[in-house]
Amino acid sequence: MKIIFLLILVSLLIAIGFLAAFFWAVKSGQYEDDYTPSIRILFDDKNEKKRD
Repeated sequence: MKIIFLLILVSLLIAIGFLAAFFWAVKSGQYEDDYTPSIRILFDDKNEKKRD
């Protein structure tokens, strides 16, 4: 029975860690630019060399 409480505690600590990392990423601006990745694929062919 003690191991169940230990596993619950460990899983809660890990979940809180992931939640804190998510809030830190949002606060630091990681998800600010949601337009550029969607159009980046349209401009990838400019740097490729033409094949004969």
